[in-house]
Amino acid sequence: MTESLPPAEHSAVGDGRDGEPDQGGQADGNGITDPAADMVDTADTAGALVAHSPDLRRGTITLAATPIGNASDGSRRLRRGLEQADLIAAEDTRRLRALAQRLDVEPHGRIIALHEHNERDRAPELLEAARAGRRVLVVSDAGMPSVSDPGYRLVQAAVSARVPVTVAPGPSAVLTALALSGLASDRFCFEGFLPRKPGERRRALESLATQERTMIFLESPRRVHDSLTAMAEVLGDGRPAALCRELTKTHEEVRRAPLAELARSTADGVLGEVVLVVAGAEPVTAGPQDAAREALALAGTGMRLKAAAAQAAGKAGLRPNEVYRAALELRETTA
Repeated sequence: MTESLPPAEHSAVGDGRDGEPDQGGQADGNGITDPAADMVDTADTAGALVAHSPDLRRGTITLAATPIGNASDGSRRLRRGLEQADLIAAEDTRRLRALAQRLDVEPHGRIIALHEHNERDRAPELLEAARAGRRVLVVSDAGMPSVSDPGYRLVQAAVSARVPVTVAPGPSAVLTALALSGLASDRFCFEGFLPRKPGERRRALESLATQERTMIFLESPRRVHDSLTAMAEVLGDGRPAALCRELTKTHEEVRRAPLAELARSTADGVLGEVVLVVAGAEPVTAGPQDAAREALALAGTGMRLKAAAAQAAGKAGLRPNEVYRAALELRETTA
């Protein structure tokens, strides 16, 4: 996307030429300005400035995304929020202070810890602060709060209590990895971390074996080899995937290869934070025989065979007549 600015000579307020405003206002075809229109424009401009203000809203809980590696990705709204917030809930208060230092901002509000072990107990305090008109900011160590980080329970509580919640969007390891993976991004799902225990991990993967959407996982560098090995066994050696590590950092790396190859490449371990992106399963096209069996099963419950064939065909994406004929043939051969 490109953006152009008007040439300097066209940006002057007025130069006395007909049909152009002089010293503000809007001109008609005769060069006469309309003060009323000028007032409307001023009001619209003021409203736009308020709508696009980086300032925190009083009486509102703001979830703010933090950089996932490169401090330069910290938004203006995040910086302003850290300076303005009356109360900051951070996943790790020490990391929050270090981030503020890298962003060259100084938080003036009270900073408290909000993590997975205390989120439910902390929520009432944050809700009460917002009800009292204070500006409440919630941040995680990296990325967007509530996405595999604290924040989900707080938002639930705020919705139930009718306390306003908004976001200051920004960096996301999930979307960054998806964009870099080279895999289909029109339909995707985020699966978070796989279970640590081998049996539970395998069962989780088996439940995803027929998932047709691109899947995104977070993984520890210590467990990434075991997870990729299990993925290759359950989802298939040749399933396309991408291993993304150290995103937005100096040593950012994206490995794009089939699961088996990625598993072999991580045998000696990897360093840094890892996101795995795995292609979805190929769609399975049901044949008329399978749909015919389903139609006969429905007919066995009392449904007319034509109606049963139409229902089974719609489910399988086949033509009703094709399924009906197959059902008749199947019924004759099994009679």
